[in-house]
Amino acid sequence: MLNAEFIRRDLKFINPAGTSRGVLLEKPSWYLKISKGDQYGIGECSIIPGLSIDPMDQIEDKLTYICQHINQVSDWDLKKVLSDFPALQFCVETALLDLGNKTNQLLYPSGFTNGIQSIEINGLIWMGDKETMLSQIEDKLVQGFHCIKLKIGAIKWEEELSLLKYIRQHFSKDRVELRVDANGGFTAEEAPQILEELKQLDIHSIEQPIMANQRGEMKVLCANTPTPIALDEELIGISDIEEKKTLLEEVNPQFIILKPSLLGGFKEAEEWIQLAEERNIGWWATSALESNIGLSAIAQWTATLNSDMPQGLGTGALFHNNISSPLYLKGDQLFYGKEGWNVNLF
Repeated sequence: MLNAEFIRRDLKFINPAGTSRGVLLEKPSWYLKISKGDQYGIGECSIIPGLSIDPMDQIEDKLTYICQHINQVSDWDLKKVLSDFPALQFCVETALLDLGNKTNQLLYPSGFTNGIQSIEINGLIWMGDKETMLSQIEDKLVQGFHCIKLKIGAIKWEEELSLLKYIRQHFSKDRVELRVDANGGFTAEEAPQILEELKQLDIHSIEQPIMANQRGEMKVLCANTPTPIALDEELIGISDIEEKKTLLEEVNPQFIILKPSLLGGFKEAEEWIQLAEERNIGWWATSALESNIGLSAIAQWTATLNSDMPQGLGTGALFHNNISSPLYLKGDQLFYGKEGWNVNLF
């Protein structure tokens, strides 16, 4: 017999998080606990306002429904029951995976969770004025990051370009891999020139140079770009396998970005991976500003994928009210330690 309950706990950013869609100060989050006797599993539903498609005003009603009908969950097709709630799909999937293991928060046992394997991650540089961004970059390099991802598209492009030039003047592409994430911050008319300027700086890739749902324009950009393009927001809201195939075949990007909590969980992300690999499209996984509950789940899953690319996983250090976890960094390597969990949510 299963029991379930949920709680809301919004995540508070230590520093304002600047993106091309605005500045984030907090992140609405809910946690679902599914219990069977003394065993329990916890999943996280965490929303990025303006990006996540889960309708926020309906999440608690849907969670109440899930809790009331939790003993029917094994009969559910989560994709159908939660078709408009990908973050909730991710939440239920991870809670059930957690419940299925005798050790709490151990979803995917591996060399990573045993502490003998690490995951290389990129260092994330948040948008801000030029001086603030430069300071962040210098901090990441001192910490030992070899791959840096800069959020761009919010301040003047000339200033962002000068930052990228500054990095390249001091560090070659063999020393520092540079990725940029525009979050759709440029127009289709601006993008070709920007892509050319990025090519001159040996930029590894640009995520979502233009807004999603401009498939014709994105197809043209991907076909002619001198700088590899990675689709990110473009994938959100697509769950039908035929629609996934159509997107990848029509646009034919160089990379796709996998954020399980925005795509509907790990099974959905794995379907994207399979389809991408069949079409010689590269990929990497990334978290989407989850707390350590969601971040750890994504890191454990990512460790099983055997990718040799730097992943876009967080470090758990963004929020002052995060949950204590075994995740820690050495340089640019993410490890899962032996300290255990301290989950005081329920």
